[in-house]
Amino acid sequence: MGRLHGSLSETLTPFSLLFFFFFFSWFAGFTFAAFNLTTLSFDEGYSPLFGDGNLVRSPDGHSVRLLLDVYTGSGFISSSMYQHGFFSAKIKLPSDYTAGIVVAFYTSNGDVFEKNHDELDFEFLGNIEGKPWRFQTNLYGNGSTNRGREERYSLWFDPSKEFHRYSILWTAKNIIFYIDEVPIREVVRNDKMGGDYPSKPMSLYATIWDASSWATSGGKYKVNYKYAPFTSEFKELVLEGCPTDPIQEFPSASACSDRDAWLESRDYAVITPEQRAAMRRFRQRYMYYSYCYDALRYPVTPPECVIDPAEKERFQDSGRLKFGGSHRKQARITRARRKRRSRVASISNDQTDM
Repeated sequence: MGRLHGSLSETLTPFSLLFFFFFFSWFAGFTFAAFNLTTLSFDEGYSPLFGDGNLVRSPDGHSVRLLLDVYTGSGFISSSMYQHGFFSAKIKLPSDYTAGIVVAFYTSNGDVFEKNHDELDFEFLGNIEGKPWRFQTNLYGNGSTNRGREERYSLWFDPSKEFHRYSILWTAKNIIFYIDEVPIREVVRNDKMGGDYPSKPMSLYATIWDASSWATSGGKYKVNYKYAPFTSEFKELVLEGCPTDPIQEFPSASACSDRDAWLESRDYAVITPEQRAAMRRFRQRYMYYSYCYDALRYPVTPPECVIDPAEKERFQDSGRLKFGGSHRKQARITRARRKRRSRVASISNDQTDM
């Protein structure tokens, strides 16, 4: 070990040491202590939704695989509805060619309130081979599907290579979407939202399905079933909140008051200053669309949007990133502009010296 350490230190240049320092500093910015969670077996909290044999439970009952093949997708649902809660799972997505596929992890009451449902969702959008998964978050309240509040992002890791925890916190005060322990989006309830803020009991759903008509490049790339079956895996399932009787539909305020207070006291209910800084970094680097900056769709900014001038500067009136590409492309353009300015300044100085 001593010889290896010595040879390694001899080969590390000041530049490489600086690279490693910035790399690990950047990675550490998205790493926090794990939440204190109690996980459930599948039978303790969930039931099959559709797909029959395409829903495969592990022998110990603590994880489940959802498959999509040429015949059907699959999904599961929580056995209870919840009036507020923390909904979470570690998920691994299908690999290789996944165009046209959507894996969704979301809460909804659409089966009970067909015309005025509420919803909070993660939707993972597949891609052609060699291109990364993307995902979006969204929320609806009281059937406000014509006022979608979606944001779209890329990821800082390959979600098909390893499990990561995806979580939704829903309280009477706010909604937080998490990846691992990093908050990526917070919606604080605003009275001006009215019924657009989800308020009715919801179930937790997880599904995989064929969305060839829109999921990848607006439907340009379809699901290719020669790569089937496509498998998404779920484990370390968490349901924390106030379960309600689906027949009752609306629990009394007092029925959930104690549970709501407990929920709001949990470690995931408070965004620390360090987590808020990580959320800001995530949104700067990986968000490529936000409805809050979509002035063409919403000439009047939705009331819950908190406009960050520096963040807004990077987006067009369509809510998409400027320059029509990713943050990486934007960064390359910025660096190129700086180099051009530097060359112009250098030429100007040379001419002055002459």
